[in-house]
Amino acid sequence: MQIIGDRLRALRKENNLTQIQMAEILNVQQSRINRYETGASTPPADTFILYADFFGVSMDYLYGRCDDPK
Repeated sequence: MQIIGDRLRALRKENNLTQIQMAEILNVQQSRINRYETGASTPPADTFILYADFFGVSMDYLYGRCDDPK
């Protein structure tokens, strides 16, 4: 789903992080971050948890189920 990629990209950019930095934080390759953000692939559940914890947002927000990050 593209909304997931859009939200992941927006969160990363709002925090002034590059894809390379985000990849290091999540311990994945930069190309994987790119695929998540472009909607080419969806992160696994454990990666969603890492994103939610790192950015302090809810899983529902990441999944596009609500517009309130908290």
